[in-house]
Amino acid sequence: MSGGQKHEFMGSHGGRLAARLDLPSGGAVKAYALFAHCFTCTKDIFAAARIANGLAEQGIGVLRFDFTGLGHSEGEFANTTFSSNVEDLVRAADHMRDHLEAPKILIGHSLGGAAVLAAAGQVPESVAVATIGAPADPGHVTHLFQDSRAEIEANDEAEVLLAGRSFRIRKSFIEDIENRKLESAIGGLKKALIVFHAPRDETVGIENAGQIFSAAKHPKSFVSLDDANHLLTRRSDAIYVSRVLAAWATRFVDGAAQEPPPLVARPGSVVVQETREGRFTQRIAAGPHQLRADEPESYGGLDSGPSPYDLLLSGLGACTAMTLRMYADRKNWPLEQVTVTLKHDKIHAQDCEDCETKAGKVDVIDRHIVIKGDLDDAQRLKLLEIADKCPVHRTLESEIKVTTRLA
Repeated sequence: MSGGQKHEFMGSHGGRLAARLDLPSGGAVKAYALFAHCFTCTKDIFAAARIANGLAEQGIGVLRFDFTGLGHSEGEFANTTFSSNVEDLVRAADHMRDHLEAPKILIGHSLGGAAVLAAAGQVPESVAVATIGAPADPGHVTHLFQDSRAEIEANDEAEVLLAGRSFRIRKSFIEDIENRKLESAIGGLKKALIVFHAPRDETVGIENAGQIFSAAKHPKSFVSLDDANHLLTRRSDAIYVSRVLAAWATRFVDGAAQEPPPLVARPGSVVVQETREGRFTQRIAAGPHQLRADEPESYGGLDSGPSPYDLLLSGLGACTAMTLRMYADRKNWPLEQVTVTLKHDKIHAQDCEDCETKAGKVDVIDRHIVIKGDLDDAQRLKLLEIADKCPVHRTLESEIKVTTRLA
């Protein structure tokens, strides 16, 4: 994914709304999506960022924005209602239509999911809608400030603590969400729908997903998020949603870019080529086998594949297990299974007693082997000795010369 572009547009209350556009890196945009964040959240919440990144990796540009009075957007949150949020969404779609392309995919998290269901009919170019932990009825959120309901009714407003932050909630907001019903909008959606929901969501119960799914007409899909929490704060849950959503959305996007032809590598050779999906993402052909390599997000990668050192360790681990298997089979030993765990590190040469290098740092690979089978101690010790004789191990410890030339 390329660096995000900053956008802004006028919201329903006349203030400027801040937005971020996440684009594919080094490739054409198949289509655009519009993302609506959860109630009192911002466009930069982890789930929104991860899902946008995941879609961008698949060639889909994503605009996510802060609703009025939240994040970097202008305006007073206290003046907003569910209806004004829906209008903000429509204005975001208008901005995309004027400056990019109208969104074909609408995505909403929590109350943002209810908002995209309400707004979808006003974005005729959209062909697919995704909700994540969304309430079937916008009025569901009133339980978040039920303890302040009497004060709001008496004074027309009250300060309410939500997710550790103070927000001013007005009576007009409650009246608006309680009067907005989505069943007819969902039934008349006429767009593909996918509903993501966690069965144990303690903020918006799973019954909401059932109501949305039942009211919708086909094509529709439901994806259970198992033990994920409402905000998808666990990284693996957000990544899972982004990957499933990206795979699902591409089915409904016209003009999807063709997948590049597979790399071809001659027998005995390996070919590595940048994908341009991310800064470090590579595709690999090893004979007929297609692999990927990347760096973790902490290093600026997309974490879409093992790192180069992971692949190096994988080669040594696989060679070790294969060598032990060949030796045990030749000896007719009852070896059931070999598991090799490896870790790479660098240490100061002076800390390595048996290293020839005495200055700088030394690469150290820690290899832990688990052997299952009815083997005696002598057999196990012999297999440990044989592990050091695997071809990749010998290559790593021998003198290596790498020749490099430009094609």
